[in-house]
Amino acid sequence: MGGATPAEKALILLRTRLCDPNFIFRPLCESSDSNYSKLKFLVASSITEACSNSILLLGPRGSGKIAVLDLVIGDLLQEYPDSITVIRLSGLLHSDENCALKASFDENSQFLIAMLRECGLAHKTIIFVLDDFDLFALGKQRLLYNLLDALQSVTSQAVVIGISCRLDADQLLEKRVISRFSNRKLLFLPPSEEDIQRLLEHILLLPTDSSLPTDYVIQFNTKLQKILADEKFKEIINTYLNLDSTVKDFLRYLFRAVSIMDLPSGLLSLENFKTALSNIQRHPKMESIKDCSILELYILVCMKRLEVKEQNSYNFTTVMKEYKSIHDSFQTSDYYAKNVCLRAFEHLLQRGLIEFIDSRGQNQSVEYRPVKLLISFHELHQGLKSYRSCPAILQKIMDREK
Repeated sequence: MGGATPAEKALILLRTRLCDPNFIFRPLCESSDSNYSKLKFLVASSITEACSNSILLLGPRGSGKIAVLDLVIGDLLQEYPDSITVIRLSGLLHSDENCALKASFDENSQFLIAMLRECGLAHKTIIFVLDDFDLFALGKQRLLYNLLDALQSVTSQAVVIGISCRLDADQLLEKRVISRFSNRKLLFLPPSEEDIQRLLEHILLLPTDSSLPTDYVIQFNTKLQKILADEKFKEIINTYLNLDSTVKDFLRYLFRAVSIMDLPSGLLSLENFKTALSNIQRHPKMESIKDCSILELYILVCMKRLEVKEQNSYNFTTVMKEYKSIHDSFQTSDYYAKNVCLRAFEHLLQRGLIEFIDSRGQNQSVEYRPVKLLISFHELHQGLKSYRSCPAILQKIMDREK
């Protein structure tokens, strides 16, 4: 890395940040009302006051439940290095009672209770982390019952933290388990606009106290601030968040945008974020257009023109009339016989780019059955643009209809 340019060093720094959950989630934990603060207070209280507790962390996958929990545990291990033991169980592996007890302690729950008692007498708190908590609620729930029942003992000192992407995880518990559960829940919601803005600045702004040249850092940060304030950039971010709203997916998107930074200039641009968005979005219909023949493109454009003319019901015969109209108006060389057009029409049906409006009339000839287009104007327009040998006349027609 010694011979790397400032731009290459900056790129490595940004990628490293995006792969470090501790760095990412730290600014989201600063508020006293954050899930980090609430969870840390509950666990720290159990340690300092020598009491037991239980709590559920609920939210969609990728919302930061485990990342925030790891931050809390990491900080508490530094503050109380000799007072905490962490035991992690996964519902995918340990939901069966015998398997769980054998994997973590011994073959019977009596050993678990005895161990909790000894740790309590030694003023040591055990933190049980139950990932995929809802899977522990399957079956007879003996593990959960024995664990939570042991927490009722005066001498025990433990915290049970359940993690689940099911918001109704607590509703799966039996009455005997619910009666021993503290009924505390922390909900992990998609990040707010303020959280996103804070994350972007925290991740993408270069540090002024690094080995990077000061002039380069100032130039990079100035350009980035202009991008963050740009309305077009906000539209791009909102478009992405409408697709994937979890922090994990958002970080994946930012990693793509950063990775295509222009190294010669060493600066991020609005185009980086726009390109990353187009790369991450899947357009199966647009991909299908790339494999279409020229004739099939003509048929699709004809159908789109009929829709623009508000002709809601049309069939192959109607499409052929529109096809002839284009040929007569523009004197194109791409004009095919009816039987060839019918095969192309059937091929589009097989591709799923068009379909029959209903299942009635199956005994009717394909030429006369009403059909509809399954691709939007935007998808067709962009698909034609990306088609290498697309006739200029089709582009012209679509631009005119836009």
